[in-house]
Amino acid sequence: MMESSFKATPLYTTEFGAAYVGDALAFLRQMERDSVDLILTSPPFALERKKEYGNVDANGYVPWFMEFAVEFKRVLRDSGSLVIDIGGSWIRGQPTRSLYHFELVIALCKTLGLHLAQEFYWYNPSKLPSPAEWVTVRRTRVKDAIDPIWWLSKTPNPKASNWRVLKPYSDSMKKLLENGYRAKLRPSGHDISEHFSKDNQGAIPPNLLSIANTDSNSAYLRECRLRGLKPHPARFPHDLPKFFIRFLTDPGDTVVDPFAGSNVTGEVADELGRRWLAFELVEKYLEASKFRFPSLYEQSSLFGMQEKALGRQTPLRHVEREVEKATSQPVLLEPQTEYEIEDDHLDEKP
Repeated sequence: MMESSFKATPLYTTEFGAAYVGDALAFLRQMERDSVDLILTSPPFALERKKEYGNVDANGYVPWFMEFAVEFKRVLRDSGSLVIDIGGSWIRGQPTRSLYHFELVIALCKTLGLHLAQEFYWYNPSKLPSPAEWVTVRRTRVKDAIDPIWWLSKTPNPKASNWRVLKPYSDSMKKLLENGYRAKLRPSGHDISEHFSKDNQGAIPPNLLSIANTDSNSAYLRECRLRGLKPHPARFPHDLPKFFIRFLTDPGDTVVDPFAGSNVTGEVADELGRRWLAFELVEKYLEASKFRFPSLYEQSSLFGMQEKALGRQTPLRHVEREVEKATSQPVLLEPQTEYEIEDDHLDEKP
């Protein structure tokens, strides 16, 4: 594993990856050139309302990010990709939008020489109406329910295959395949050939990804609740990194998340057999991310911290019984608890 080149010791490791506490820029500078297949991340957004995990002002966002981007480009293979989930924000005091995320993608392409392979949009149907002033009070704007996701690449032809991310056919398409389709020229001008009726075992997905962010009872959240720990407030859903990791990498490839948070990217990469590295500044968030990896539960120093606070030792088998008990209690789905964690994007940003 490439983590052997780092001076620091990982907070934890799994069969496929390692998680480090510290500045991602410092770790990136220690990595070999052309060694990464995919950088997949959701950096802090440029929000007016400051978040506890830290976020940069819109005016200074592009220069701040470009320091990281220089290293992203250096460590990416020619076939590699950079995927950035970056939500928009509002200009303080008025119902108009900041352009910072558009300025960023232009700078990454025009200044750094990356290629915009394709823009994606993550639609979160469960997102709460915000900002309240303009959406629910004055009613002059609608709910902001999408995040732009920039898929950038080092060369014009990065590794990618939509065969790996096909969607199930709709009922109407299944019926068409069953009954057959007569090749013809459609009113739109598209010439639909006889190959249209070929069964490819699924439909090509669009660049609008509809994924509800409604996780309220995952192992990670259960363990955090059980130990009185606050979950990371900006978690993207499991299926978001899953789509891009499957789409843009092969098993054994290397995935890096430089703003790891609770390490959803590492969890998914591990499940899919990709090597991974996670970097996160805030130790408590990365420490709690161990709960995404069942094999690490017993190793977590949080157990020791909790035991000291209680003034007693808690046998592991007792903890396991408590987890089973917690997962079966309907109180976990009470409206108050679900509202708190239903959507990571309570304002403009997850």
